[in-house]
Amino acid sequence: MHACRLQGCGIFVKNSSMRFLFLLLAFWQVGQTAVAQAGQSSTSSPKKSVNNGVERPRLVVGLVVDQMRWDYLYRYQHQYGKDGFNRLLNKGFSYEHALIPYTPSVTAAGHTSIYTGTVPAFHGIISNYWIDKRSNRSVYCSEDTLVAGVGTQSKAGKMSPRNMQVPTISDELRLATNFRSRVYGISLKDRGGIFPAGYSGNAAYWLDESGNWISSTWYMKELPKWVNRFNGSRRADSLMMRNWNLLLPKDAYDQSAEDDNRYEKTIVHEKTVTFPHELASQIGKNYEALRQSPHGNTLSIDFAKELILNEKLGASGQTDMICLSLSSPDYAGHQFGTHSVEMQDLYLRLDQDLASFLTFLDREIGEGKYLLFLTADHGVSNTPAFLEDHRIATGALQSSQLAKDINAYVESKTGIPKAVRGIVEYQVYLNHILLDSLEAKKDDITEMVIRYLKTRDEIVTAFSYSDMDDLVLPQALKEQFVSGYNEKRSGDIQFFYRPYVSDARMTGAEHGSWYTYDTHIPLVWYGWNIKKGRSGKTVYMTDIAPTLAYLLRIQMPPASIGKVLEGLE
Repeated sequence: MHACRLQGCGIFVKNSSMRFLFLLLAFWQVGQTAVAQAGQSSTSSPKKSVNNGVERPRLVVGLVVDQMRWDYLYRYQHQYGKDGFNRLLNKGFSYEHALIPYTPSVTAAGHTSIYTGTVPAFHGIISNYWIDKRSNRSVYCSEDTLVAGVGTQSKAGKMSPRNMQVPTISDELRLATNFRSRVYGISLKDRGGIFPAGYSGNAAYWLDESGNWISSTWYMKELPKWVNRFNGSRRADSLMMRNWNLLLPKDAYDQSAEDDNRYEKTIVHEKTVTFPHELASQIGKNYEALRQSPHGNTLSIDFAKELILNEKLGASGQTDMICLSLSSPDYAGHQFGTHSVEMQDLYLRLDQDLASFLTFLDREIGEGKYLLFLTADHGVSNTPAFLEDHRIATGALQSSQLAKDINAYVESKTGIPKAVRGIVEYQVYLNHILLDSLEAKKDDITEMVIRYLKTRDEIVTAFSYSDMDDLVLPQALKEQFVSGYNEKRSGDIQFFYRPYVSDARMTGAEHGSWYTYDTHIPLVWYGWNIKKGRSGKTVYMTDIAPTLAYLLRIQMPPASIGKVLEGLE
């Protein structure tokens, strides 16, 4: 995947590791320069608006549906209304074979890749978490001890895009308009709002444990009055008071398993997995219940509408941008699984919320005056227990248990305890501090771990990146792994499971692999200057940012490896 572009970088020729490192360092320097420039520029007063004659939409809307597989566009289409997903499909342009060109396929990496136009090897957000090899500390992707929360006293506010290593298309829009364009990120998850808004975004907002929208001092000193008013309205509470009941009669859920089954996890306060789901008792206690329900989507879209109105987006004569990520499909997908009644009901309700949002944009921005794309940060596997009941090969091996098994094996051979620090998204991190203190030969330990991993039935193969050139795998798959590898942050050993083997449990659903159920995502464009149509041509998540740059007539993000999509205009 991306063969001509990545091969042109010399990744898979002799001495590829050194060339890859050279490229990585070069892109890192670009990113660090941009951080400094963005931080300096955003504090200065913008110049008077100048009409340079370039035709652009009033507003760009980036809509990312967390954990939406491509087939969800059509799986429930017969029950979608005409004004939501079907409006986008019938009046917009859909790329039916849009893929993620790297692994692991997770939220933080996906959102960052969409808006930077590049892969984790360069933008540095390799996963939601990684392990710092120098300190053995687990690092959260958007954590930042140098900022404070705004609107909260909890650590949930100590977040920023500082760990990202390259700028985004959002930054390029700000630069192109001398910072007159305004850019905002919104998501229940901090990472879903922060990375899309870039370094220089006017604000990113996310939900804290109290059900309030918050931000950090990276963006502002205090919340705007309209945000305080919205939080004061306790919209989250009013939505939870509705509980979660079925939208349609029970027998209408023809794409789902029986409601009462062994495939799902219960919401923390409930004893059964069946409808209706009682949420009202969790007001003021547990807003995870809100996140796991369709109400999380409604809350996010309601907040986006308020932001557009109060910040007067699309009304300044410059192109503004809102990056909206809908996280509830991911929370619910992990909880209930892909064949649950809950997922079908959630998408039918999301279709209604989407229709409401498009109608709002027509009224406030103007039909044909905004440019919208809809995509996903990753897909999701089918639930192992469901597959098992239908005699489809599956399984589960939790990463924590696998790490224990590896450590036991290494200790039995060498006497070294806890040689492995942990496993994150199919990558094994050695305990470098311990091994260095014992003057152990890490290459020998690495080979020992690889040999052990290859003995496990759940695992297809394992390798270190120093051996990538000699690895017997399809070239496209090699590129996918290398595109997700960042030398400073990635693990020491990569492995992958057989299809439909979960690294968690047999219930619920997971993602993160290179398999198509995790990496085939929707990509639909709609609105300003977009013609109606569809294409089965293979395109990539990393093509979104350079295509936006082309349509807006601005510079593409500096680390972009994507191409401009053809056929939209």
